[in-house]
Amino acid sequence: MKVKRRNFLEHISGWTMGGLLGLVGSTIQVQAFSEIRRKSDNKAASDLEKLKMILKGKDPNIWLFTGDSITHGAKHTHGHRSYPEVFQERIRWEISRVRDVVINTGISGHAASNILSDFEWRVAQFKPGVVSVMIGTNDCAREGMTPELYRQHLSELIQRIREIDAIPILHTPNIIILDASPERRTLPKYILVLRDLAAQENVVLVDNYGHWEATGSERTMEYVFRTWLNDPLHPNQFGHQEIARLMFQVLDIFDPNAATCGGPYFEGKH
Repeated sequence: MKVKRRNFLEHISGWTMGGLLGLVGSTIQVQAFSEIRRKSDNKAASDLEKLKMILKGKDPNIWLFTGDSITHGAKHTHGHRSYPEVFQERIRWEISRVRDVVINTGISGHAASNILSDFEWRVAQFKPGVVSVMIGTNDCAREGMTPELYRQHLSELIQRIREIDAIPILHTPNIIILDASPERRTLPKYILVLRDLAAQENVVLVDNYGHWEATGSERTMEYVFRTWLNDPLHPNQFGHQEIARLMFQVLDIFDPNAATCGGPYFEGKH
C-alpha cells in the first residue's frame, strides 16, 4: 500500500513539475511576444512623446542635423540662418535649453549613400540623442539610383541611427522647380517613398514638400518659388525659416509670438 502511494505521489509530482515548467515557458514566450509587439506598435508615438519629454525635461540633449546642401545651408541663405541654425536659436535661447548642443554635418552635393559610408564621422562620434535627416534632392539625380534603392538606403540609415540609441526624424525635401531641373524630375516619386517608409518604420516625419505644396495651392506656386527659393533647388533664408517652423509645429514647440516663429524681432525704441 505504501509503495503504491509513493508511486502515485511521484507520478503526480513529476506531472506537476513538467506542467509547471511548460506553463512557465509558455508564459515567458507570450510575455516576450507581447513586449515585442507593444514596442513595434508604439514606436512612432513613443518617439514623438520621447522628443516632447526631452524638450520639457532638464537634462541636456545633443541634436544632430545631417543631409545635403539644404541642411548644410551653403551659399543660398545670403548670410542669414539656415534651418538648423533657426532651430538652435529656438532651442538654446527662446526656450532656454542653453546646455543643449546642435550639430550640423550636412554636406552640399551629398546623398543618403554618402551619409551611410561616413556614418561614424558624421553622426555616431557625437553620440546624439536625436538625428534629423533631410535627403533626397541629389539622390534622384544620381545615375543608377532608383526609388527602391533610395528606400533601402533610408531604411539602413534609420536602423543605424536607432542602433546608437538616437531618435530619428525624417524630413521630406522642399519643393523644387522641376521645369528648371529636369535631371531631378523624379523627385516626387522619392517623396512618396520617404513618406511611406516613415509610416512603415514609425519615424517622426516633417513633411516640408507637402507644406510647400499646400501653400502653393492656397496661394500660387509662383509665390512659393519667388518667396522661399533662391534658385530652382535651394531655399533662401525665408525658405529655411519655413522648414524650421514646420519642425517646431511637429515637435509642439511653435509659438507665434517668438521671433523664430514669425514674431517681432525689434525690442525697445528705435
